[in-house]
Amino acid sequence: MGRRREHDDTTAAALLEAAERTIAEKGVDALSLREVARDAGTTTRAIYSLFGSKDGLLGALGVRAFDLLQRAVEALPATDQPAGDVVEAALIFRRFALEHPALFSIAFHRADPAISPRFRAARLDALAALETRFEPLADANLLGGRSIAEAAMQFALLCEGLAWGYELRGNPAPADAERFWRNAVHALITGFAAPAPDRPRRTTRRRRPTAASPDT
Repeated sequence: MGRRREHDDTTAAALLEAAERTIAEKGVDALSLREVARDAGTTTRAIYSLFGSKDGLLGALGVRAFDLLQRAVEALPATDQPAGDVVEAALIFRRFALEHPALFSIAFHRADPAISPRFRAARLDALAALETRFEPLADANLLGGRSIAEAAMQFALLCEGLAWGYELRGNPAPADAERFWRNAVHALITGFAAPAPDRPRRTTRRRRPTAASPDT
């Protein structure tokens, strides 16, 4: 018989939840592996066994962030109103940011080259799930010549900005934040229907002729 694993998926889940709580309360820089292990009812040995390092633990939190987003987008029912479906996808992002601010911070705001490559595959999978929501808009010629990937990325960046600027950064939020999100995303989708502007041409400034020398 093979050797029984000392630390299993239950332990891993408990450690991820404990790490997320700690980061939400104190920030990423204050993350202590010993504190996380104690909060999860285990030891730091479990962290090293399951995740390899502190960076590995943070990378796993990034994977968890995009897994949550992917599953939520995939579970969103498709209707005969694809623009409305995209608005609902934006509200999924809003709920994620509010319910998991620590995961939002790691997945979208911590540009650490030692960590972000660890959840790159999960990010691409989540983006692929999002892009399927734009396929009906493309089929109806409602992306104005933009590619599905371009439209989905512009949507994702808008959602990221709304989440950070109006929900998490402490700025005064609109009285009805959900309505604000709906209006912002609706404006984006409406704009998609217009043809994408061509790349502006570079104009060369003509040099003014210099005055003739008095000797000529």
